[in-house]
Amino acid sequence: MITNYHAKLFAHELLRRKSVADSEKLAGALLDAQVDLNPHQVEAALFAFKSPLSKGAILADEVGLGKTIEAGLVLSQKWSERRRCLLIICPANLRKQWSQELQEKFFLPSIILESKNYNQMKKDGVRRPFENPAIILCSFQFAARHADELMVMRWDLVVIDEAHRLRNVYRPDNRIGRALKTALANAPKVLLTATPLQNSLMELYGLVSLIDEYTFGDAKSFRAQFARLNGDEMFTELKARLAPVCHRTLRRQVLEYIRYTNRLPLLQEFVPTEAEQSLYDLVSDYLRRPSLQALPSSQRTLMTLIMRKLLASSTFAIAGALDTLARKLERQLKDDRSLRENLEAEEVEEISTDFEGLAETADEWVDDEEEPALLSDDDITAIEREIADLRAFRNLAVSVTENAKGLALLNALSAGFSKTAELGGAEKAIIFTESRRTQEYLVQLLVANGYEGKIVLFNGTNADPQSRTIYDMWVARNKDNDKVTGSRTADMRAALVEHFRDTASIMIATEAAAEGINLQFCSMVVNYDLPWNPQRIEQRIGRCHRYGQKYDVVVINFLNKNNAADIRVHQLLAEKFKLFSGVFGASDEVLGAIESGVDFEKRIVAIYQTCRTTVEIESAFTTLQAEMDEQIKATMDDTRRKLLENFDAEVHDRLKINLSQSREYIGRYEHLLWMIARHELSATAVFDDAGMSFELSKGPSGVSVPMGHYHFSKDEVRGHRLRLGHPLAQHVLKMAAERPLDGAALAFDYSSWGRKAAAVEPMVGKAGTLIAHRLSVTGSDEQDHIILAAVIDGGKAVDPETARRLFELPCSITGHQSVPAAPAVTKSIEKRKGEILEALAQRQSAWFDEEIDKLDKWADDKRAGLKSDLREFEDEIKSLKKEARQTGNLPDKLALQRKIKGVEQKRDEAWREYDSSAKVLEAQKDDLLDQVEERLRQQVAEEQLFSIRFAVQ
Repeated sequence: MITNYHAKLFAHELLRRKSVADSEKLAGALLDAQVDLNPHQVEAALFAFKSPLSKGAILADEVGLGKTIEAGLVLSQKWSERRRCLLIICPANLRKQWSQELQEKFFLPSIILESKNYNQMKKDGVRRPFENPAIILCSFQFAARHADELMVMRWDLVVIDEAHRLRNVYRPDNRIGRALKTALANAPKVLLTATPLQNSLMELYGLVSLIDEYTFGDAKSFRAQFARLNGDEMFTELKARLAPVCHRTLRRQVLEYIRYTNRLPLLQEFVPTEAEQSLYDLVSDYLRRPSLQALPSSQRTLMTLIMRKLLASSTFAIAGALDTLARKLERQLKDDRSLRENLEAEEVEEISTDFEGLAETADEWVDDEEEPALLSDDDITAIEREIADLRAFRNLAVSVTENAKGLALLNALSAGFSKTAELGGAEKAIIFTESRRTQEYLVQLLVANGYEGKIVLFNGTNADPQSRTIYDMWVARNKDNDKVTGSRTADMRAALVEHFRDTASIMIATEAAAEGINLQFCSMVVNYDLPWNPQRIEQRIGRCHRYGQKYDVVVINFLNKNNAADIRVHQLLAEKFKLFSGVFGASDEVLGAIESGVDFEKRIVAIYQTCRTTVEIESAFTTLQAEMDEQIKATMDDTRRKLLENFDAEVHDRLKINLSQSREYIGRYEHLLWMIARHELSATAVFDDAGMSFELSKGPSGVSVPMGHYHFSKDEVRGHRLRLGHPLAQHVLKMAAERPLDGAALAFDYSSWGRKAAAVEPMVGKAGTLIAHRLSVTGSDEQDHIILAAVIDGGKAVDPETARRLFELPCSITGHQSVPAAPAVTKSIEKRKGEILEALAQRQSAWFDEEIDKLDKWADDKRAGLKSDLREFEDEIKSLKKEARQTGNLPDKLALQRKIKGVEQKRDEAWREYDSSAKVLEAQKDDLLDQVEERLRQQVAEEQLFSIRFAVQ
């Protein structure tokens, strides 16, 4: 058992703030995180904290290494420091995944801000929806639309995922990038991307400028200095400039810690029936008509994409959509004007309940067409004809009750399960469809063919009776542990995944399952409907083919042998994007090349719309593939390697140190928290020392926590995991840390300790005085230091580590007494305080030197940019003078002389501008130095925690 003095000391050790230079800084976040520890992730997170003057970092690990975990560690650390103004900007289709990962892996609350709930908040009187106690998640487009609001927030940290989308921010036409750069100029940022450098060094300049405008001069000076990188000297200079801001780890550097499995593709071909082919041809021709009344012009290409995807999904899916469009046109004839105003509200909403990816795709989709005027008589006639066509198409679709692709699914599942069994995997498959109606069809098909009782559904609402039953049973089963979050959406998803893992063999899922769930226990992915967006396909497969997967993953795709365009799309996705085979699937290098999967989808739908013959289709796809080859071609491979990669041996050694240190810190923190909990809750809980767990029967006053089983294991399912951030842990730490202590005599029993400590042994039989003192530093690098100063009677000082070791011994309080501060103890405290402050001053000096060096180089870059203008004028004057000398024609000579004079005037003006700019530059630099000095200013406070008399027995 420990005493109140132990508890207070241990609590302050766990609560103390650490310097950014302290490798222990992340220990608390690592202890709290529900993730397996990987050293490269710890290193990346520490890199993001490396200097209080840093404005952020680019974390550029290769795909598959867990950049989300790295950012999560940084966010978790900020959260533990009570920093609550946190923002994550990411592609729209990753928002739910981020939200789920934050909750499951870091116990961090988040809210997705999008137009619907943002507008509702505004209606409800919320002045600033971005001001929220939870972490804010939003898309690039949404953030750019609300840039003015982002600008007035004092963000503690902004994380930008898939940041390569902003790599052209230096271009004047990059509207979203420039809006975000301006809005977040003063916010510390962490950018996540595996492709900081794709085709041009200017992209690297663009990303770095998002973090810190002063790393390089401007775009012109960067281009002049580094665009060609002639010689090793320029490589070395650019690498040195990037080193403080960009961190990259490669997959081959971490093979010792992470095992990767393979992707094995299976292709299931099918031939549509005559009726299915007739339906396909009729609807395709309909979608190609120059004018369609049923599809809004402002969304024509988007809705054409959706209709084509539903057509390829199943006759049931397209029948529902055709019926929706026909009914919409019938209403339009009744009330043209109200339809114009109400189009997106009703029909688009109805179709989106079937094609769940509509809202997400629309978030990034921009159509160029304008809405036409109201209906004319000719329009009305056209609508009536169109209604008749849609009804005919719909009736044909309804008449087709069996789909060739559906029957092919039965063969595909049989082959796939045989393959997964051969590989050692469980009989589990997730089937993805883009349509809710197709999902319903597949349930009926599989139930009728031997899979009854083995199926679970997953979609955007999960409102079917089976899902509700699974949810209710899951909540009842987990009512006494931390699994139930209180969010019905999150808990429903968790319940369905658990049912799939433990009971069902097949999950039939819409796009809702492509994000935010982890299915490492499943090693078969069936793309019943194949998206044309490579990023969405990678997301789907990534649900199963991810860290923690033990078996090779079988990926099944379907191919309509009668459709030349489908064949070429699959070929492009398989061969150019390499989505379905290999150890890593589509690399971020390749996915990064297309920037937006939505833009790629637009190219594909344009081919379907404009090409009718096989020859036309082949020609169009050959052109598209050539363009992709050009984009994907790794022209910057050598440059990327030289600039962004470190030597393997150096990285490997550092990662091993990270791993051992982090495990040591976590083990010590866990031990301290266990002892404090045992001490503070001894009257209200029954403790199991062997299992490091306890049963809480009565909660401490002043805090609301659940009763029941508490444990430290990340694997144990029963009860609640006690972590530093848990309300119960925070309460006991506060109790122990704030308890007033008046002084006591403590006896440390070395003889019954059962261990040996060479430093403690000579102290047996001796007594002395010990003081625990806290030194707190506030400012840009906030930190606390616990100073233990002990002196043996007679004046000999005890080493601080030895004094700390005393608190590991069995101990008892032998009396209570006031303990005056002995001069020798005070002297020891002052000495240690001086050492801490001196070390801090030296670190600050190094940070200051780094910042000065950066600003000097920035000023040099700016001057070089100004001089390049002067050189251009001088070169032009020289060229014109040479031309004037060589011409024998007097009028030409006079014209050239006048031109020379004009250029000389521009040169002189440029010189005056250079002088003026140089002065402004120096003034700017002085202002920046003042800011650096202000940011490094620190304040020091001290507090005595307790003083004791001690004896070692």
